[in-house]
Amino acid sequence: MYYVYIIKSLRDGKLYIGYTNDLRSRFKKHQEGKVVSTKYRRPFVLVYYEAYMSEEDAKEREKQLKHFGKSYSQLKRKIRRSIYNA
Repeated sequence: MYYVYIIKSLRDGKLYIGYTNDLRSRFKKHQEGKVVSTKYRRPFVLVYYEAYMSEEDAKEREKQLKHFGKSYSQLKRKIRRSIYNA
């Protein structure tokens, strides 16, 4: 399985979008500061993920979300609602 995930920095409140085939390990690397692009934004919470059977599908979805189009806006609203209702 491949996962597209969104984590939220508790330091600056910004979201990070990525994909991986091992979500637990990748999240742990983010938390430990072993990912260069998120190293200084720790700690994080996992706010969303989607599972895909193929790496190609996961990459395509990550690309869609990173281009901040309609897909991203809708997902961001969904995440905000779930965070505030929790």
